[in-house]
Amino acid sequence: MEADYAIVGGGVVGLSVAWGLLRRGRRVIVIDGDDGSFRASRGNFGLIWVQSKGKEQPRYARWSQQSATAWADFAAQLQGNTGCKLALEQRGGYDLHFSEESLASTVAEYEALKRKLGGDYPYEVLDQSALRREEPAIGPKVFGAILHHQDGQVNPLKLLMYLADDVRRLGGQVLCGKRVTDVKKADMFAIHCADGTVVRAQKLVLAAGLGAAELGPKLGFKAPVRAQRGQLLITEKLPKLINRPSITARQVAEGGIQIGATEEEVGLDDGVTQKGVVALARDAIAAYPALGRAQIVRSWGALRVLSPDGLPIYHQSALMPGAYLVTCHSGITLAPAHAFFLPDWLENTPAAPDLEVFSENRFRVS
Repeated sequence: MEADYAIVGGGVVGLSVAWGLLRRGRRVIVIDGDDGSFRASRGNFGLIWVQSKGKEQPRYARWSQQSATAWADFAAQLQGNTGCKLALEQRGGYDLHFSEESLASTVAEYEALKRKLGGDYPYEVLDQSALRREEPAIGPKVFGAILHHQDGQVNPLKLLMYLADDVRRLGGQVLCGKRVTDVKKADMFAIHCADGTVVRAQKLVLAAGLGAAELGPKLGFKAPVRAQRGQLLITEKLPKLINRPSITARQVAEGGIQIGATEEEVGLDDGVTQKGVVALARDAIAAYPALGRAQIVRSWGALRVLSPDGLPIYHQSALMPGAYLVTCHSGITLAPAHAFFLPDWLENTPAAPDLEVFSENRFRVS
């Protein structure tokens, strides 16, 4: 099997890149993991989220904004090709605050970032009265909220499924159940899988999430990714209760309330704990008291993929030129950027975005 690009990793990140390259006429083979692989795309909260990102690195805020702005076009193209809807809503999202001090501190950070971005950071502050007009179900413990107008939500499982379908429709191959064991390079990359499959390609994109930690060093990357567990809950289907999403809760198109998410440093343990479930339920009820009467029908844990500073990593290997590391913990938010803009970087075209601040060079120790 030969292609212009082999993409190791069949989650939202890898498939978004594959989709973008296929639209440019490139031959692409996606190599997806086996059932034992950790899959952030299948446990995702489904937020398109700009606010809070890039407070220390404005380039990340700008990159997230560019991607969020492109989401409507991305969804329209994907839905037009597949005939399936992604349940995209992009009417803003809330950062809920339970104290005046917390809200004021965050607003100060956002104002500083807004200045660095030249004023392009569309948010507004809602006191409790204004918030209740927008969200009648909000609880009295919520002091106020920040409404960022570029935020939104989408069904992450539908995105994953329809991306895979459209990659195949565009002529790409998606090889499932493959575990990459080795990569060699002569005139081309030769990617060896545990079952004996060998894929040859001119270029290689490592988008394997946590799997990059093992495979990355073989390609010349540091790949300093770590896991962070997030536990989530979903309720029974309910009448309309939440109009806009927050990082505390969002109402999915089918009516259930998705509640999340914990931030736990527990290695590769993606289990659900009583402590985590109780904490999530407590916070959700504080924000939306009506949830105290709702039935929980499902809970799960998933592992985020984080770099040491939380920013994406985009890096070409010096050891094996033509091999690229692409990893982030915001695969949903950045899906349009990876589909529309990142291929120019991979192809080194004049339109290539400047992604130097996201290279592994920032982790070098003098």
